[in-house]
Amino acid sequence: MRRTSVSLPTKQARRDPHEKAGRYDTGHREQGILEKLQYAGMNPAQKSRWLKTTAIVVFVLFLFYYVSPKGVDYYQGVSRHGGQTPADSSYGTDRCTKSYSRDKPIVQYVLMIDAGSTGSRIHVYKFNNCGPTPELEGEEFKMTEKSVGGLSSYKDDPVAAAKTLDPLLAVAMEHVPDKLKGCTPVAVKATAGLRMIGTEAADAILKTVREHLEKNYPFAVVSEKENGVTIMDGSDEGVYAWITTNYLLGKIGGPDESPTAAIFDLGGGSTQIVFEPTFKGLASGGMPEKMAEGDHKYDLAFGGRKFELYQHSHLGYGLMAARNAIHLELLNDIYAKEKSRDFLQKPIRNHPCINAGQTDTIKVKLPEGSPLGTGELKLQVSGPAIPAPAQCRSLTDRILAKNAECALAPCSFNGVHQPSLAKTFAREDVYIFSFFFDRTKPLGMPDSFTLRELHDLTNTVCGGEDSWAGFSNLPGALDELRDRGEYCLDLNFMISLLHTGYDMPIDREVRIAKKLKGNELGWCLGARFHGFILDLRLTFILVYHCWQRTLAGRVKLTKSINDAFANFIYSRRTWFGLSVDEIMRHH
Repeated sequence: MRRTSVSLPTKQARRDPHEKAGRYDTGHREQGILEKLQYAGMNPAQKSRWLKTTAIVVFVLFLFYYVSPKGVDYYQGVSRHGGQTPADSSYGTDRCTKSYSRDKPIVQYVLMIDAGSTGSRIHVYKFNNCGPTPELEGEEFKMTEKSVGGLSSYKDDPVAAAKTLDPLLAVAMEHVPDKLKGCTPVAVKATAGLRMIGTEAADAILKTVREHLEKNYPFAVVSEKENGVTIMDGSDEGVYAWITTNYLLGKIGGPDESPTAAIFDLGGGSTQIVFEPTFKGLASGGMPEKMAEGDHKYDLAFGGRKFELYQHSHLGYGLMAARNAIHLELLNDIYAKEKSRDFLQKPIRNHPCINAGQTDTIKVKLPEGSPLGTGELKLQVSGPAIPAPAQCRSLTDRILAKNAECALAPCSFNGVHQPSLAKTFAREDVYIFSFFFDRTKPLGMPDSFTLRELHDLTNTVCGGEDSWAGFSNLPGALDELRDRGEYCLDLNFMISLLHTGYDMPIDREVRIAKKLKGNELGWCLGARFHGFILDLRLTFILVYHCWQRTLAGRVKLTKSINDAFANFIYSRRTWFGLSVDEIMRHH
């Protein structure tokens, strides 16, 4: 029996005499302005494709509505009105009961692995989506043991390199709820260590690390297109660290628009400098009106503000790389005097950069074409009987190549352009961290000090144990000094880098920190906030990915719809700029 809808007029319906006549006109009707705009410029084939695509979208959305089961936990991707709520408290938050956006879950975890030159570190970030922008709610942090070393320590054994990350991933397995593991992205970013071992060896390690993560862990490894397991560009490393520091200080991402802080990050293989120079009002003094163009200039939009940053990553000037260069300078000086390599067969005495009266064993990697030979030297060295910090500083200054050609003035060192800190960043906060913190905090340095005070500390350390009485009341300080014969070298290099290299005034105050508000300083958090992992496109894919995992396994009726949605997204993957199939293979 055929029925007629009561909500639509039938063919036999009488015409309303009060209605406009055009309503019942079955003849020609002039197109509206929207229709004209829609079809303008379309040929017949394009019109056909447009109509088909529209029909597919409407059909798929209708099917979603019609067959989606009631009472299913939609937290992992399917939106509710006004935001999503967690199915149980184990993966919720105490900040709110519902997410701000219907397109995002209430809680998201992100795993960032920092594969540095001296070791690897994992950051397990927990974010909530209670507001319009994600809020960092907590962080778990762990680094590999000192004896393990970084990925670059295993350049001939990629499998062993990948396995060094297992203790770090155990932390993630412990802290990320089981229901969210499959939706939690993990990325591995290597820094200067892998940059320095050569492309072939580095690529082999990165490939093996990706395979290890994909085969042995439930997390969603960020795709190759999104550079999920890769060597990070030095400029990004510094800028992300700048974002981390200034975000945690409340200087960006909030209502405060006070001047931003500069960051100086000293790693093992490279060192980064990032700051926001001010040129306003300096033109009368011979300064330019704005920053010169070049690779050093980094335009950043963050939190509704725009920043024009100076940044540079000095590869080969991290602390471990600098140690090697300084030892090499001394050996070359001895070779030039001796005219022979025979001295390498005996202990090296009176090394000005070894703590006075102390003996240590060092390793020196020889560059290609060195008159000292090839490969790596292992030498026993001893410090001078009389402290010689000035002679050590002569060596540390020398490796900075202050006399190198400066194509774009002013330059810091090694011919690299840098706006004057004294003129363009005279009063704002300067944060120094990583090895800066690791070498000064154990010796009792306060959270802020001047370079002159750092200079005085250096002279005391270089003086040897006879000068260390002042450290006796600091837990672990004397053990730290006795265990590191190169402490004198490390501190002298820091003074040279900041004062001679970056031209920072000797009375300039700097601040050291390892954490701010309980969160580790460095590039990892800044990378997250800069959209490195959970940008809009990847968030969309992760939401789909979690929706697919949750519903497809529970409701048989949704399988065909799930497949239809997957095929539709795959066919339109260029809309999102992502390799969707790369992400989907983890489902």
